[in-house]
Amino acid sequence: MQNAGSSALSAQESSNDIVFACTHCSASFVVDAAAAGLTLDCQKCGKPTTVPNPALEAAAANSIKISDLQHQLKENESQRTEITGYINQLSIQLHRWQLRLQTLKERQQKLETELEAISGPGPSGDSPPTTTPSAAPSSG
Repeated sequence: MQNAGSSALSAQESSNDIVFACTHCSASFVVDAAAAGLTLDCQKCGKPTTVPNPALEAAAANSIKISDLQHQLKENESQRTEITGYINQLSIQLHRWQLRLQTLKERQQKLETELEAISGPGPSGDSPPTTTPSAAPSSG
């Protein structure tokens, strides 16, 4: 394990190197990727420090991200289901009001037909006559 401050090593760091800090004294170190997961004694404080495994850390980060995305998808689906239920309820209510409106229109036509049959066509020929209350002769 070498200190990251070493100028010769800094210039030669490759993508196979792992840069990390001691968990006890925060001293920076660079080790070969083959040492990932090993526990080494810190050269500064002498305490055991585990070399991080970037692949495991990336997998853990991805696992957390995947879990979060799955939770968000589940929440989204739950909200979609709730909204769909509201839409279905309102569609049923709308259909009921449309049926009621149709029933009222049919009733109106039936009543107008009956009224026309009883009173005959009005002055214009298509509407019932307008009736005005007549003054009853007063007896006196």
